[in-house]
Parts: sequence; C-alpha cells; structure tokens
Amino acid sequence: MEGMIFAAGLGTRLRPLTNDRPKALVVLNGKTLLLRCIERMVNAGVKRIVINIHHFAELMRSEIAKIDIPGVELIISDESDMLLDTGGGLKRAAQYFTKGEPVLIHNVDIYTELDLAKLISEYEASPKHAVMVIRKSVGGRVLKFGNAMKLSGWMNTETGEEKVSRSDFYEADTYSFCGIHIVGPSFIENISGSGVFSIIDEYIAQAKQFDVEGYMYDGVFVDLGTPQAIAQAE
Repeated sequence: MEGMIFAAGLGTRLRPLTNDRPKALVVLNGKTLLLRCIERMVNAGVKRIVINIHHFAELMRSEIAKIDIPGVELIISDESDMLLDTGGGLKRAAQYFTKGEPVLIHNVDIYTELDLAKLISEYEASPKHAVMVIRKSVGGRVLKFGNAMKLSGWMNTETGEEKVSRSDFYEADTYSFCGIHIVGPSFIENISGSGVFSIIDEYIAQAKQFDVEGYMYDGVFVDLGTPQAIAQAE
C-alpha cells in the first residue's frame, strides 16, 4: 500500500494562520498537519508517500526535506505551475506510484481517530476498485450510497443539485466524505478527467461502471479548515 497526501490547497479559510505558510504547515499541538498525517500513514504501514504542493511551494520543499523517517520515501508532486484540485492532483501524481499498487489518500487538513491500519488490512483482505471513508451526513454536499454500500451519486441538499451514478440513487442513504480513501490500480488507470477537476466528480463518473464502496466511520472528525477548528482539535 502506497500513500498520497493532498497538501496543495490555499488554506484561505485558515487565515491568518496561513498568511506566511501553506495549510499543511499549520501547527497543531506542536506538529504540523503534514507531519501528523505522514506519521499516521507510516504507523499504519505505508512507506512510500506522494505529497502534492502548490501554495508556498519552496517552503513545502524545504520542510519535507527535513522529515527523515528511516525506511520511508517522501515524493513531491509539484503543482506550483497550476493548482489542479484533488482529481487533477491525483492524475499528475499517478506517475510516482508503483504500477499495480493501491494508494491510501488522506487530506492534510482533517483530524480523525480512524484506525488506518485496520482500513488497510480490510482492503488488502478484499481489494476493491475504490473505498471512501464516510460518516453520517451533516447535510450540504453529500454522497449517496445504496445497495451494499455502493456509491450511487452526489447531491447538494441545500440547492437540490444532483449527480446520479446509479439507478438506486433516490432510495440511497446520504453520507459525508471524510477525506480518506483508498483507490485501487483500476481506479487510477480509468481516470477520465483532465486538467483541473475534483476527485469527487471522478468518483461519480467511475461509479457508473465500477463499484465504489463506502467505509463507515463514526468516531471523532474535525475539518481543520479554520483557526477555530484547529483550537477545537487541540
């Protein structure tokens, strides 16, 4: 199992904490969000991690170079020329993954107590096209999972906008995405988006043909997108 950390975002909601650094280098209880994410992945057995960078790219390069964990390879996927969003970021980073290996993806700006080692172990015992970690819906932009917890689409509960992947969409239950997922080799090989695009849109597109499964998580979750959320996590 290899890994990727989405760390290229601008972190505008985190200002003023991001006035002089990217959100990945915001500090939570003495450690940057990036280092916390790396350590969680390494503790779960991931030894090769791709990190995408854009905002304060040179500062990110410098900080990543300082991280020395024996047996762990950290690879930079450079988006300093253009921020590619999550889907575009994964597509560019695909060149760095070992062919045939699944990839654990983790947003840098979330806090959970999810057992990543267990998630990986369960995936490896029964490999899937892709697995998305989800929790009970809190409204807004949600994912819908139907029969056997297969992704059937996306909707915005506030505007009514819908993106339908499967026929059971209207009977399916709503969940919120936790920003942690595992994509199998077949998912990466079938990426159809180009340029700047969201990985959620890629999931919706691929779910029309392949099974994308939900992995339920009901533990602590904090979106570290604001200074108030950092304080809450601390």
